[in-house]
Amino acid sequence: MPLKLSLKPGETFVVNGAVVRNGDRRGVLLLENQARVLREKDILHPRDATTPAARAYFSVMQMYLLGEADGPTYSQAAEALAALLAASENEESRAAVLDISADVACSNLYRALSRCRRLLADGAGAAA
Repeated sequence: MPLKLSLKPGETFVVNGAVVRNGDRRGVLLLENQARVLREKDILHPRDATTPAARAYFSVMQMYLLGEADGPTYSQAAEALAALLAASENEESRAAVLDISADVACSNLYRALSRCRRLLADGAGAAA
């Protein structure tokens, strides 16, 4: 089943590391095979990674976009997740961080990124 992307005019997204921008009209793309896709609203810039949760999200996002499950990006993600675990204030957020860590270890990077996004939205690990 293809992935359908409905794009706003000028919306940016990333496909397998390539930054793509839609033209001046709404558009629809169908991706017929597996690809690493991230929409503009889900891209976190390095300057915005100022909390433990945001740093964890950013490092997992880099792994996902680069398609790397080990090496320096894995080390960076492991450090960021350890810091987020230490900053977690309740059992529920600690469990969520452990789930993210398990996803990263199993190379389920999109799922890990989705879980990180939920932590960001919930404000977990918000302290700098």
